[in-house]
Amino acid sequence: MTRSRRMLVTSALPYANGSIHLGHLVEYIQTDIWVRFQRMRGHDVHYVCATDAHGTPTMLRARELDVSPEELVERVRIEHERDIRSFGVDFDNFDSTHSPETKHYVLDIYGKLLERGHIDRRAVNQAYDAIERMFLPDRFVRGTCPHCGASDQPGDACESCGRVNTPKDLVDPVSVLSNSPPIYKDSEHFFFRLGEFEEFLRDWIASAPLDESVRNKLQEWFAKGLADWDISRDAPYFGFEIPGVDDKYFYVWLDAPVGYFGSFSQYAARVGIDASDYLNADSDYELYHFIGKDIVYFHALFWPAVLFGAGYRPPTAVFAHGFLTVNGEKMSKTRGTFINAAAYRDRLDPTYLRYYYATKLSAGIDDIDLNLDDFVSRVNSDLVGKFVNIASRSAGFLTKHFNGELAHELHDAALYDQFTAAIEPIADLYEGREYAKAQRRIMALADEANQYVDTHKPWQLLKDAERKAEVQLIATQALNMFRALAIFLSPVIPSIGRQARDLLAEERWDWDSVSTPLLGTRINLFQPLLTRIEKKAVEALASASAESLPSNAPPPTDKPTSTMDEATIDIDTFRQIELRVAKISAAALVEGADKLLQLTLDLGPMGERQVFAGIRQHYDPAQLVGKLTVCVTNLAPRKMRFGVSEGMLLAASDDSGVFLLSPDSGAIPGMPIS
Repeated sequence: MTRSRRMLVTSALPYANGSIHLGHLVEYIQTDIWVRFQRMRGHDVHYVCATDAHGTPTMLRARELDVSPEELVERVRIEHERDIRSFGVDFDNFDSTHSPETKHYVLDIYGKLLERGHIDRRAVNQAYDAIERMFLPDRFVRGTCPHCGASDQPGDACESCGRVNTPKDLVDPVSVLSNSPPIYKDSEHFFFRLGEFEEFLRDWIASAPLDESVRNKLQEWFAKGLADWDISRDAPYFGFEIPGVDDKYFYVWLDAPVGYFGSFSQYAARVGIDASDYLNADSDYELYHFIGKDIVYFHALFWPAVLFGAGYRPPTAVFAHGFLTVNGEKMSKTRGTFINAAAYRDRLDPTYLRYYYATKLSAGIDDIDLNLDDFVSRVNSDLVGKFVNIASRSAGFLTKHFNGELAHELHDAALYDQFTAAIEPIADLYEGREYAKAQRRIMALADEANQYVDTHKPWQLLKDAERKAEVQLIATQALNMFRALAIFLSPVIPSIGRQARDLLAEERWDWDSVSTPLLGTRINLFQPLLTRIEKKAVEALASASAESLPSNAPPPTDKPTSTMDEATIDIDTFRQIELRVAKISAAALVEGADKLLQLTLDLGPMGERQVFAGIRQHYDPAQLVGKLTVCVTNLAPRKMRFGVSEGMLLAASDDSGVFLLSPDSGAIPGMPIS
């Protein structure tokens, strides 16, 4: 047994403007597997979470439903907790961030940061909706991206090219609340001086067990420079008021991670432990956060610096995961692959999903794919065909012919040694969050167990009275191998683990229980542990998901989420987009514009078009003349300050630049793209 450790573990907080779906569950299942494994190792682990309550979207959604924000948050919190727990996720506490405990820690952290000189105050010129009479979060301003020309993009980051923007960068911006152009007004805001903590953060990143890709991304942000972080918002706003000033509230990204401590404090008070023991800077307790890769900046830069600056302990580690795709694509309601947790739970056993996610998850941040055909095949093959099959084949021999009694010795001790030899290697894989590798190792052992039964054929030995006693030995060996597999799988499929313990008449297991085989005891009557997934059940789930399109989508969030939200069009809508080959016959700088070029496009029989494109920083106009590209030609003309833009060019982009798309050689101007 390893030295007992004391840990506080959290998952990122689901936001209060939507239901839990299969994308969210990647994180909660990943965290729960790790927590259950640590508990089986004998460690003292507390696992907490909460609904992320605050922000403008919650306020507006409550207004739309004619309820108070507090009532809406509590309603959503109950739904979130119910849906996540139904997938076997064993929280010690699930609260909301709108709690007295969270407020206590927010005020304490802010007060210490202010006292130590880590808070700055200065005026900010920001978007304001004169009709709604409120300052607008960046995502509540939408317009055309100046980098790639994509329309209807939010004012923080383009969803098409990924470039970071501000509302002022957008072309023809409008408020999503009133559809009117925002005006800009000054307002005093509070800033956390993140740049002051660069040395601490570099040291923390160097020592924390972070994935290498996360570490590299953090280094990129250092290269760009750590900007001060705006931690305040203007009224009206749903959140905690900043003390000592009127009509100012803490930004949700300050109080959301503090909600981890609020939820833990609520739990600690309930069970009689001292929460401060886990949170003090000199504590030897461990603090782990599981998050999606899109909120690494907040959890691996902003959050550790805030904690360190306020005299709290920084995280021991931040573990990031990738997003979920379904059948290789972003989740989609129209394709029936945007599946809510409740819809799945009502139709399929959550055990299936827990195991399938485990076969996909690693310590990295690559996206994982839920391929529905592979889902059916993998679960039926591994869990039913390999794992459960061992018990269903063997237990009956004992109950029918040996009064349910296990033999007093193993039939093949050397074979069982392969299972005990796997105790630490599999533990190392779980510890390192290499769940997929762990499942492969476990299923390789399951193959050994099934091969053993096939080789010895106990059903034939029963026909020979002189060899009948061997059947008890063989069944005992098989059930002990099944037991070892069930222990190894218990963090992933805990409900099946409990049923396996019931079969074997054992009250509890720890991780090292594998090392001591179960001999000379009486088992209970075998009950079916798991049935095969029927493909038609998965098809019915997809069909039900496609039919359950909401009539009133929630308002946009003013903060990133750790899930993949649906933003798709159907094929009929796509066919309405007219794409044609265009030849750039002229290109010129636009006076008074830092990012635009004025392009004249030759579209062959369709004549010429004028297009303004935000590519000035990436192309010399002279280099563009004569270049073939692709244009959206049936886009409504858009009047801009510099003239009328009569189309849109297709481009690709990443951190290295913007690149116009070009057809193969031989294409001619005006040729349709099909």
